[in-house]
Amino acid sequence: MKIYTKTGDTGKTSLFGGTRVPKYHLRIEAYGTVDELNSHIGLIRDQKIDAHSTEILLKIQNELFTLGSMLATPPEKEILKSGKERLNINKVSEESVALLEQEIDFMNESLPEMTHFILPGGHSTVSFCHIARCICRRAERITTQLSDESTINPKILVYLNRLSDYLFVLARKLTIDNQAQEIPWIPEKLK
Repeated sequence: MKIYTKTGDTGKTSLFGGTRVPKYHLRIEAYGTVDELNSHIGLIRDQKIDAHSTEILLKIQNELFTLGSMLATPPEKEILKSGKERLNINKVSEESVALLEQEIDFMNESLPEMTHFILPGGHSTVSFCHIARCICRRAERITTQLSDESTINPKILVYLNRLSDYLFVLARKLTIDNQAQEIPWIPEKLK
């Protein structure tokens, strides 16, 4: 596969199905942010973390590629007039969301109860996880805006919402795993 095609030199790119759009198009922004998130999750996976979390993060990275392909496919290219799928792409499923929920519940069993908001940080691995969580929230906001303008599969928003929750809980777990300390945010009282 050739890396450079020169077709994007004028500031346009192709969606799945061939539709040409400007590189600042909201659909490009949505799946580009998902790609950024995927790279940050790779950074977390590259840290010294337990094998189970590494395996789950690898599954998430694969799901994010699927989700990105869903975002890169405009609705008019996805379904033929006959109702059949034009492009046979994988889809994020209920099982994908259920896995995230199962992992959140599993990790929460061993975590102390939250009584305050938590300041991100304490260990570089934890910080990487919080950065990924923030990028996931941005991807969710952009995709929500896209869903106001175009038809997207609603499971995309559910998955991104649950993934940000997963990343938050994973950050808490990694705090304990790395013997770091959670610092609660306690706002100063107004004078």
